[in-house]
Amino acid sequence: MNSLRHRHRPVAGLPALALLIAAAGCSSADDSASAAVPSPDARAAGLCRNLDKVLPAKVDGERRVDPEPASALTAGWGSPAIILRCGVPRPAEMDDPEADGTEVNGVGWLLQKRDDGSFVFTTTLRNAYVEVTIPKDRTASGMAPLVDLAPAVKKAIPEGIAD
Repeated sequence: MNSLRHRHRPVAGLPALALLIAAAGCSSADDSASAAVPSPDARAAGLCRNLDKVLPAKVDGERRVDPEPASALTAGWGSPAIILRCGVPRPAEMDDPEADGTEVNGVGWLLQKRDDGSFVFTTTLRNAYVEVTIPKDRTASGMAPLVDLAPAVKKAIPEGIAD
């Protein structure tokens, strides 16, 4: 009788396994963007919550559709999504005197081109670091997303040096 139970147990687990695989397949078909939520200190987190309240409804002509998991520290626009993360750590590239930078409407940004063709911009000389990732398929607009985001950054994240 024990041998029958052992043979029967794996068979009973197959429907559950099939259901799990089907559910995973459904969730992976979702086009929702995802973004890692930063873990800033309390001061930067407060500034980021203020930023979230004043972010524009549209960036580069695309409406806001926030990434998963939902957080006041992340925001997104369009598909593929332009992703904003507030309270990120200071990029090591900021120590490089040869690093590329730009200023857009009074906000300084470190520019990093990724191997996948996307661009990552991180604010400089602000009390919290704000990172904006522009996917490869959305880079044709150049700095337009930063133009749209600059007023909110200036309003919510004061000038200074983030810790």
